[in-house]
Amino acid sequence: MSIFQSIILGILQGLGEFLPISSTAHLILAPWFFGWSDPGLSFDVALHLGTLIAVLVYFFKDWLGIFKSASNAVFKTSYRLPITGYSSNLLLLLIIASIPGAIFGILFDSKAEEAFRSPLLIALTLSVVGLILYLVDKCATQRREIGKLSKMDALLIGLSQAVAIIPGVSRSGATMTTGLFLGLSREQAARFSFLLSTPIIFGAAIVKVPQLLKTGVDAPILFGILASAITGYLAIKYMLRFIQKVGYAPFLGYRLALALVIVAVYFLR
Repeated sequence: MSIFQSIILGILQGLGEFLPISSTAHLILAPWFFGWSDPGLSFDVALHLGTLIAVLVYFFKDWLGIFKSASNAVFKTSYRLPITGYSSNLLLLLIIASIPGAIFGILFDSKAEEAFRSPLLIALTLSVVGLILYLVDKCATQRREIGKLSKMDALLIGLSQAVAIIPGVSRSGATMTTGLFLGLSREQAARFSFLLSTPIIFGAAIVKVPQLLKTGVDAPILFGILASAITGYLAIKYMLRFIQKVGYAPFLGYRLALALVIVAVYFLR
């Protein structure tokens, strides 16, 4: 793999992980469109490390606030919180929401990578999930804050994240859609989705890092990590602002357009 290809894939991973467009689908489609060779598991791990760096850097103070808030509640301490507005049960809610994705990942990740790689299936999931996200965004009340979520709400969001093992669904798209359905505001749904990405990406990286170390780290992998980290950070930063003003309609347009391109290329070939 060339450095150019690794940078392109890193950009797609960074954008797709946090925008509701499916990073998995894009990492499958790019080699399919351009005839590139499969970058392999090690490169996939490297790109996830990049997005992990992005979310940890952006939400570093938030995670400090979440842990300290939980500590205050459990141990009756009074740490000064660097970030206000997080409820003491948020850490528990994130843990609950992470469980379904972890279970599905362990049981079905390798099988899903083999069974759901069809471009036509990806075109279908891109279209259907994009439409659902758009409709929920238009119809939901969008009045609740993250702190008002119940344990059952967290579990439902976690289950939607587990479904995102199918390429084209989008982890962020699924969790944002469920958050909106449960009444979260656009910004709060996106924020919970981004915070929830931290444990799931961290867990996947820890499981697969030994494979990366075994094969070695070369220049394309380093450039892929860097591209993924930078674009992931920017995607988080501007996504939170963008959706408050515009909503999710542009992502429906993009998903439908990409689906049409996939279908056209598939049958023209």
